[in-house]
Amino acid sequence: MPPKKEPVISAFERKRLENIANNNAILSGISNTAERIIPKKPSPAKERSRVPTRPRVKREPVQRETPVATRRSGRLAGIDASDETLKRKLEVEAEAENEKAKAKKMRVSGDLNLGDIAVEGRKWEGGVDGLSLLKGLSVRGAQPGLRTFTDEDVEETTDKELKDIRKRLGGLELYDKWAVNDIKLTPQRIYSMSFHPTEDKPIIFAGDKEGAMGVFDASQPVPKVEDDEDEEADYPDPVIGAFKTHSRTISAFHFSPTDANAVYSASYDSSIRKLDLDKGVSTQVFAPADLTDELPISAIDMATSEPNVIMFSTLHGHLGRHDIRTKSSTAEIWQLAGGSKVGGFSLHPKHPHLVATASLDRTLKIWDLRKIKGSGELRRPALLGEHESRLSVSHASWSAGGHVATSSYDDTIKIYSFPDAGDWKPGADLTEEQMTPVHKIAHNNQTGRWVTILKPRWQRNPTDGLHKFAIGNMNRFVDIYASNGEQLAQLAGEGITAVPAVALFHPTMDWVAGGTASGKLCLWM
Repeated sequence: MPPKKEPVISAFERKRLENIANNNAILSGISNTAERIIPKKPSPAKERSRVPTRPRVKREPVQRETPVATRRSGRLAGIDASDETLKRKLEVEAEAENEKAKAKKMRVSGDLNLGDIAVEGRKWEGGVDGLSLLKGLSVRGAQPGLRTFTDEDVEETTDKELKDIRKRLGGLELYDKWAVNDIKLTPQRIYSMSFHPTEDKPIIFAGDKEGAMGVFDASQPVPKVEDDEDEEADYPDPVIGAFKTHSRTISAFHFSPTDANAVYSASYDSSIRKLDLDKGVSTQVFAPADLTDELPISAIDMATSEPNVIMFSTLHGHLGRHDIRTKSSTAEIWQLAGGSKVGGFSLHPKHPHLVATASLDRTLKIWDLRKIKGSGELRRPALLGEHESRLSVSHASWSAGGHVATSSYDDTIKIYSFPDAGDWKPGADLTEEQMTPVHKIAHNNQTGRWVTILKPRWQRNPTDGLHKFAIGNMNRFVDIYASNGEQLAQLAGEGITAVPAVALFHPTMDWVAGGTASGKLCLWM
């Protein structure tokens, strides 16, 4: 009997196994409070130049399959009207196609092992094509490369302390181990980002419009090549963990205030998931019981004093509170006044019973969770005060110093100050004067269809004691402002070819990240 031949592994299968191994290497490294990330040395088989200005390779247009109609005409199919059997067969096929389309949009329930859902390809491929990128450049009012805050503004600063701060933050440099175009965190437009709170190294999480998550350790070494002195030498791509954890847009990330190995993600697929970095498992912690229920989640937040309670807002105007140790059905969900889309919200870092929401109804509202009023559909937290803008308000971000920063489609950033918030009595009404912004900053927020909405995000626990926030700039920068409305810096760098719309600080370090519509990362350190 001839010896049994060993099965031949195809190149595709071999690559898939390598990808899974690389992703597992990242996850196992992030464990133990993310202090040791040691990614595997990437294969040099696929090479790409480190030179950021290299010419782009023209790609052949993608051949797309012709859409299958959900209903078919028996007459066009040549079926006799009396042939009921074949007519019924076509109806069943049409129903099956409809079910397949629904399944693509349905959220994934249960636990997900990240080793099993690793996306093919060591780097994201496909992504947003050149057409989307070009459309992103034609947004009304954008002038790519035109600075609105210059070195001359810094040099002309008369206040010595402010000048020193501006020089320090303006001196942050764009990460240069790889070019921006080589750090593709997600295949589609980045909608949300977060830094891991560890101060040992920059670890960035990003989520895109189709539910994909990318994880990047910026401290990973650039693999050596045979001839380091050759300026034309090609270098391997960075290692990026790539996973499909949601079925729709990942709208927000938040790290547990007590467990550095737990990261929560929220999605328009109506679910919140907890990713255990130590075990490499993603677990659903909230979702409506009925898979067909629509509760698209727009933002999440957690209080340090209540590490098992997660707050969330929805595109349908809800504010929710859920204890992750209990079933989803026990969540408290309030329909806020008007039912308008809540694009973003945040809890006061020091007084988390206070909630600031930003809505499509053009308002910033402050709510008090200590006092729940009304009954039935009218049951909701006490509304303390509100301020109306000319157009919709995109986000409300609360600083540890008691400031609320909002971005609005009226092309302003507004800063409100509530220094005595800790003294407010439950349900107390705020005056019109208290709800009036103390600073208004002119800022182009006209993102249009192809750029993620610009949102201000405060540095959560600044080590220098200076309360400051980052926000994307339509001219392809990231702007940094202080709580008094002063601009501190405008971050730029070579090779940024799209708007770093999703911008944020590391919670404590002066590291700033920006995510683009093409899934690329801009990082300043």
